[in-house]
Amino acid sequence: MSWTVTSEKVLTREEVVTVLADLKRRSRRYINVRLNLILFRLATCCGLRVSELTQLTLDNVRVGSSRPKVVVSAEIAKCSKARVVPIIDQGALDDLKAWKEFRESRGAGPDDLFVCSLSRGTRISRRNGRRRFISACKALGRERQAEITIHHGRHSFISHALHKGYNIKQVQEWAGHSSLATTSIYSHLVSDEARIGDLFA
Repeated sequence: MSWTVTSEKVLTREEVVTVLADLKRRSRRYINVRLNLILFRLATCCGLRVSELTQLTLDNVRVGSSRPKVVVSAEIAKCSKARVVPIIDQGALDDLKAWKEFRESRGAGPDDLFVCSLSRGTRISRRNGRRRFISACKALGRERQAEITIHHGRHSFISHALHKGYNIKQVQEWAGHSSLATTSIYSHLVSDEARIGDLFA
């Protein structure tokens, strides 16, 4: 591999908690902040790429069963590699379930977008998704925010899942990596206790 993932590209548990607390506080007043909260959850707690989370439908987010999951269909997955990502974080499950109920209360059906422009119901662009993720991280301060991209969310999901003790092959499947070698790039972060925490407590 010609690239590496450093600990700076992973949000610590403390950073995730800080961002979520800020988003939850502000989302009570602003619906767009609530949308950013959901986008942050999908990237950081489910490991979705921006191109995937901006195309999810309500039917792709299965939160009503004993095994809640996000179904990334071949139509929206990178290289058409379909996968199923279990929702292993309780906070993420609660937020995604509430958001799905909210979308349904506004008349959205199974084939409608899960994350969308709330005024028109249309797909948000990948650029907009990236900007929203960075905006969501404002509680971390300008210096840290300037370093962050939406892919930091995906890096965080993979690293924290490995730290939690999930099998590397399992995490590979959740991330949709073609090679186990790609997933193993994240394994060197697991022992860095100063940076990597247990996201899925």
